[in-house]
Amino acid sequence: MFKILAKDKKTQARTGILKTKSGEIETPFFMPVATKTAVKYLSSKDLEDMGAKAIISNAFILSLKPGTNIIKKMGGIKKFMNYNGINFTDSGGFQMYSPSLYLGSKENGVMFRNPFNGEKLFITPEEDMKIQLDIDSDVAMCLDTMPLIEHSKKSIIDAVNKTTAWAEKCKIHHEKLQKNIPEEKRQILFGIIQGGIHPDLREKSAKELLKLNFKGYSIGGLALGEPKKDEYKMVKIVKSIIPEEKPIYLMGIGNPSELLEAISLGVDMFDSRFPTQNARHGTLFTKKGYMRVINSKYKTDSKPIDPECECFTCKNHTKAFIHHMIKMDEGNGMRLVTYHNLYFLQWLMKESRSQIKNGTFSKFKKQMQTYFER
Repeated sequence: MFKILAKDKKTQARTGILKTKSGEIETPFFMPVATKTAVKYLSSKDLEDMGAKAIISNAFILSLKPGTNIIKKMGGIKKFMNYNGINFTDSGGFQMYSPSLYLGSKENGVMFRNPFNGEKLFITPEEDMKIQLDIDSDVAMCLDTMPLIEHSKKSIIDAVNKTTAWAEKCKIHHEKLQKNIPEEKRQILFGIIQGGIHPDLREKSAKELLKLNFKGYSIGGLALGEPKKDEYKMVKIVKSIIPEEKPIYLMGIGNPSELLEAISLGVDMFDSRFPTQNARHGTLFTKKGYMRVINSKYKTDSKPIDPECECFTCKNHTKAFIHHMIKMDEGNGMRLVTYHNLYFLQWLMKESRSQIKNGTFSKFKKQMQTYFER
């Protein structure tokens, strides 16, 4: 299912191949977030053109609209959205803690408010597994409860305990539902490691989930405002426990500097709204760092956003045009900047893989981080 191809000698960075029922993808990789089966302002063709070979959607939201029955009737999520890559799904995490959605958790599941009609809903680990299998994604996440950084340690202990209990229920039911499906056609299930920024709780969560022997492991509950040193410390703890043959997915990370740091720690996959949200607010990624294209100095700039970038936006439009489009809040402008930022992260992942194979990743990381941290 996961095979390591190359290791960097100066860091823990590695490249590998993740094999799913829909094909293979080389790690490390970044997934655009397509919560409702679409990245805002982009088509599935846009995602494929930029080289995004995997995306992540929210199974809980999709179970409400359009509904799992419709997606199943259409032949699964891949055919429904006409996307030829690899589909990941989860059931919330961050969305759970939106005041409009999350109503609390019990020993056997989570209480939500339907964002479309206000109805109260309850979802169990077993129901979550059926939803994700009906949607027919390639890689599913266990139902977890994600504590916020500011929560008390007692609350975080409770979250870790529930996450472990739900993970066991998820795994048992997931295997039961797929028992008659050939191994190569099965959906992959990842466990999600929680624990806030408490080393002992991260260790506890990782060790407990390791006993359940998931195909891969996600690190949840980070990139929520905690100091970067704490974020990286939690990743190191998890990496010291989970065997190297298991792929690691760090959820919610999309800052270029953080991505490179996490890759150097041995993380294999990522997702985040960071690049698309920044794009819509006029902050773009370039090979020389961030660019605030809405600044007045770009009003008459006839050059592309990044002269070294090969994306559609940079090959066809000037900073002046992009500046105007964003200032006017034009949908086409939002599409162009969203495309650019996601293209940049696909380039960053591709370049990281190449640098790891060539033994030069450490130098590449240091150079790029100087641009994004100044």
